[in-house]
Amino acid sequence: MIQPDIRRYLTNIDTISTKQFFTEILVAGCGIAGLRAAIEAAKEHKVTLICKDTITKSNTWAAQGGVAAVLNEDDNFSNHIDDTLKTGCGICDPKAVELVVEHTPKLVRELYQWGTEFDLTDGHLATTLEGGHSHNRVVHANGDSTGKAIIQTLIRKVSENQNIKVIENFYAVDILTSEDGRCLGIIGYHNGEMEIIWGGATILATGGAGRLYRETTNPSVATADGLAMAYRAGAVLRDMEFMQFHPTTLYIAGASRALVTEALRGEGAVLADCNGYAFMKDYSSDAELAPRDIVSRAIVSQMQKTSSTHVFLDARHFESGFFEKRFPYIYSLCRSFDINPETDLIPVRPSAHYMIGGVKADMQARTNIPGLYACGEVASTGLHGANRLASNSLAEGLVFGQIAGYTAVQELDSEPAFKKIKYTIRPSDRSLLDTSDVRNSLRAVMWRNVGITRKDQLLRETQEIIGFWQRYVMDKIFDKPEGWECQNMLTASRIMAKAAQMRKESRGVHYREDYPTRDDANFCSHIEMSATNL
Repeated sequence: MIQPDIRRYLTNIDTISTKQFFTEILVAGCGIAGLRAAIEAAKEHKVTLICKDTITKSNTWAAQGGVAAVLNEDDNFSNHIDDTLKTGCGICDPKAVELVVEHTPKLVRELYQWGTEFDLTDGHLATTLEGGHSHNRVVHANGDSTGKAIIQTLIRKVSENQNIKVIENFYAVDILTSEDGRCLGIIGYHNGEMEIIWGGATILATGGAGRLYRETTNPSVATADGLAMAYRAGAVLRDMEFMQFHPTTLYIAGASRALVTEALRGEGAVLADCNGYAFMKDYSSDAELAPRDIVSRAIVSQMQKTSSTHVFLDARHFESGFFEKRFPYIYSLCRSFDINPETDLIPVRPSAHYMIGGVKADMQARTNIPGLYACGEVASTGLHGANRLASNSLAEGLVFGQIAGYTAVQELDSEPAFKKIKYTIRPSDRSLLDTSDVRNSLRAVMWRNVGITRKDQLLRETQEIIGFWQRYVMDKIFDKPEGWECQNMLTASRIMAKAAQMRKESRGVHYREDYPTRDDANFCSHIEMSATNL
C-alpha cells in the first residue's frame, strides 16, 4: 500500500555535515522492553539508549494492573496458554504464546530479586484475577502502580551499568538504511539540532499509538513514531487493525482520560449504567470478567441505549478501607475529583489503550530489515492475536526485551561505520496546514470511524480524509518534533484504517457493524503491509 506523498525520509540528510556518534547496540525506547533489552545487551557490548522524552515517560510507567505469570501451585503453563489463545480469537502464534508464558515467571522473580516492590502475601508474590484469566496469576506492585515500580527498578539497573549510555529528549526521526536495506542506525533531533547515531544493531522499542485517538490512556509520547519510521524503512507492519480499547477509564468532562485498572473488576467492582442497572450479565456469562473487547462494546452499547456519555463502576460494597489500600493511586485520583469510591459511583468509559499490531518480529525479535530488532508494544510477535489478554503486555515486554538484547549481541558481526547518505527533499509549493489542527481533527476522526465499532463506508472515508491531509503535510520539511509527529500519526492512521477496511469480519478488538461475525474461512490470518516501492 503506497500512501500519497510518503517519502523515504522525513528530513534532509547529509551525513558529512551532521553531528554523529557511534555505538555497538542502539536501543530506541525506555519502557519495559527497551530497558530490559539494554540491560541484556550491555552484558557484552556498549549500549546507547535513546528516550523521546525523559526516561520515565512511557506507557509502562503508567501501567496499573500487573504482570501475568504462572507462580501458584494451582496454576500451570497450559492454563495460561489456553487463556491467551482463547482471548486472541484464533490468530495468536502458539509458539510466541508458549515462549512468553514459560519465560515470564523467571523474569518476574528476577525483577523481585533486583528490588521491585511487588505486593506479597505470606512472604510470597501476591497474585490476583483479571478478565480472561482462569486463575489468579497477575502480579502487582504498590497495589495499582506496577509499571512504575518495575520501571524504577530497571532504571536503577541501567544507571548502575557503565556499558549503558542514556540520552533523554532525543526525538528519533528516521531509521537509516544502506543501499542493500540494512539498518545502520537512527537520525534524530536532540538539543536543537539533528544528530546521527550509528549502531551495529538497532532495537526498536518505541511503544504504542494511543495518541492517534481522541480518547486514550496513553501519555503524549505515544504517537506511533516507531511504526511510521519502520514503515518508511521497509519493515513489514502486521495486524494494524487491532487497537485494544480499555473498557474503564475515568470520565470527567474536560479532563484527560486516566486508566481505572481491570483489577478493580477482578476484585468485584460492578459495572452499572446511569439507571443503576448492572448490565454486563446481558452481554457475557463472564460478566465483569469478560475479555476487554466484549466489555468495551457492552459499555458502548449500554451508553447508546441510555443516551449517556458514560457508565459507572460500583465498588461501594468493598470492605471499608480496602479500596484505598489495594488501589491507592486510583483512590487518590478519584478523590482529586471529589469522588469517594467508598460512597460514590466512579464514572468510566472506554479509551484507546494498547496497540496489538506493529512491526512484524520473529521469535528472536528480528524484523525483515537486517540489523533491526523490535520488541514491546511497537512489535507484532503474534502473542496477542486479535485481542490482548490482560497483563500479558508487560510479560511480553520483559521476555522479548531480553530476547532482543540477546539476539542483537549474538548477531552483531560488524562495528558501526560511517556511511555517506545524501537525501534532499524538494521544497513544497502547496499550502501549509496547521499541524495542531490536523492532529486534533485526525484524533477525532479515528475515534469516530476507526474506533470500537467500524464499517466499510466510514473506513473508506477516513482514508480519503487522511489522504487529503497527507497531500498538504507529508510533502513539507519540518524542523521540530511537532511536525514529524503529525506526519507519523497520519501515516500510521491511514494504515490502520486500510487494514480495518480489509478485514471484513469481526474478530477480537476489531468489530465491523457490517460484518458482525467471525469468518475463519477467509480471515483466520494476519494482514501485513509494507512500503516496498517508495
